[in-house]
Amino acid sequence: MQWSESTLQRLETGNAEKIRWRDVRELCQLYDVSREMTAALVGLAQQAHVKSWWHEFGELIPENFSVYVGLESSARTLTAYQPDLVPGLLQTVDYARILASIASPTDSAAELAGRAQIKVRRQSIVTRSRTPATLEVVVHEAAIRRVVGNPQVMAAQLRHMADASTMPNVTIRVLPFAAGTPLGASISPFVILAFGESSNGKPVEPTVVYLENLLGDLYLEKPVAVDRYYHAHQALQAKALNEVATREAFRKIAREYENER
Repeated sequence: MQWSESTLQRLETGNAEKIRWRDVRELCQLYDVSREMTAALVGLAQQAHVKSWWHEFGELIPENFSVYVGLESSARTLTAYQPDLVPGLLQTVDYARILASIASPTDSAAELAGRAQIKVRRQSIVTRSRTPATLEVVVHEAAIRRVVGNPQVMAAQLRHMADASTMPNVTIRVLPFAAGTPLGASISPFVILAFGESSNGKPVEPTVVYLENLLGDLYLEKPVAVDRYYHAHQALQAKALNEVATREAFRKIAREYENER
């Protein structure tokens, strides 16, 4: 690579001011990285110096390369709000498969099953026995009242969430319709990903806020933006049901769905 020792040291210790995409491309060739992964890593390097960057899938970053999944798998704490759907880390296989069939109606049954299984496998970061991540989520009542699939699927989904809420590293709270608009405005789904601290008390990686929409994914890293979303989550929590009441609500509504059979 024709680097000086100081350049190599800065890169290996994470102290380089900028990662040159040409270097990334050359390294990928040396390590015989696939064309798809090379395109993804080069795209990341091109945007790495820009805080709060958009990923326009299909342009710089290949569509099937998920930056978020990589961040999620490394996170120690996930703080989330979901107004419309059950969060992915809490979805059952049936719920996930139905959503996949709606989003990708031309996929085969095997492809849809694969999509659902991938989502369920992601949940291991919360369910694993050693150092599981902490999940703290507020779910709007609309998400559990909106029927995905049929009442049977919803009943199973809500019972699954009730069971998950008993885990020591999982906190789920429902924001009821009666709570109104705690922030004075609507707010889209978000996830705050924190990566823990090193032995000297400093963050291992900057905390990131993840926002998703139809055009691409937005990652916010500026402390002022991260703090604003933390404050928003606290405001939502303050108006949400407590953990016990949330668990009771899941089981009550699950019984309502079962009675619709």
